[in-house]
Amino acid sequence: MRSLPGCLAIGLAVVASCGSEQVIEARRSVVLEGANAKLVVDVLGGSIVDFHIKAHGLNPLRWANEGPADEPRSMSHFLCLDRWGLPSEAEAANGMPGHGEATKVAWQVIHATQTSVHMAADLPMAGLRVERWLEIASDGAWFRAVETVTNRNKLGRVYNIVQHPTLGPPFLDETVVVDSNASKGFMQGGSMPNPEEPSVRWPNALKDGQAVDLRKLTDDHDPAVVSFVVDAPIGWVTASNAGQGLLIGYLWQSEEYPWLNIWRRVESGRPLARGLEFGTTGLHRPFGDLVRKARVFGRPIVEYLDTAESSTRSYIGFLAEIPAGYRGVADVLVRRGSLQIHEHGAGSSLSVAIPPVLWSEQR
Repeated sequence: MRSLPGCLAIGLAVVASCGSEQVIEARRSVVLEGANAKLVVDVLGGSIVDFHIKAHGLNPLRWANEGPADEPRSMSHFLCLDRWGLPSEAEAANGMPGHGEATKVAWQVIHATQTSVHMAADLPMAGLRVERWLEIASDGAWFRAVETVTNRNKLGRVYNIVQHPTLGPPFLDETVVVDSNASKGFMQGGSMPNPEEPSVRWPNALKDGQAVDLRKLTDDHDPAVVSFVVDAPIGWVTASNAGQGLLIGYLWQSEEYPWLNIWRRVESGRPLARGLEFGTTGLHRPFGDLVRKARVFGRPIVEYLDTAESSTRSYIGFLAEIPAGYRGVADVLVRRGSLQIHEHGAGSSLSVAIPPVLWSEQR
């Protein structure tokens, strides 16, 4: 079994407390609440559908939240497991959905407190079980997630796991700026055996040979999906809306999640969705193509679990209030006891306090 990451020096303390479910917007939900921030998890599909600073009130994670109250489905920040992208034609004929089954089943709430929850879901076709521990800061604007995937099949199998945070209006508009420390990338849609050609570097992409800046989205979402590797030990991505005074970001270890996939969607000439998707693969194809290709830019694009084997990964999500005229994020550094968020240019430096035991200090 793969151990918890070295920088995650303490486990999540989970107190046995049941009866934590609430009904939010007519859906079964679990609510985690600290002094400064609130997080809502949808039980039917396991999506994180709300994460906001209580004094501010704006939820950046609002996408596809409207729909039937009794249907498991993908919303806001959802989990792609056992795959990212489409199944093969034969798998689809047998009922496998795109992005896997994690959002198509009801999750079990095992234990919960006001600030933490232990949940799990069994994926019947994939033969995988995922357990998730979520904890929101008692006095800050961040949350931590730890997820363990276990292969319950009698045989080993390939799989992928991708976090799919999705931004939507009213937070998402034409002024939102997305930043990351991603590096080399490529546009999805290329042909095998070299779909990564031509390559680009963050934040650039290409459309018909012309440069596209992925930091902003206005009235054209092409190229819709661009995937990048992260070279630094710790990967990060942020989205800031200066007009609304709010920034959301994610932080993870690139050893666990080597890829960042940027998805963009425009409808009626306005931004509808921005996916800030970090995970174990950067190739949006069925497993057959992934196994044949194996690596892109030297990074793996498919994972393997032997029978009864488990793998654990973690990440942090955070929020920060920003001043008017904020120009976006140049860097996010992990220092003892805080995340230091540095603005582009000679701008401000923000700090999000986190316990120093969570992440080893960057040097």
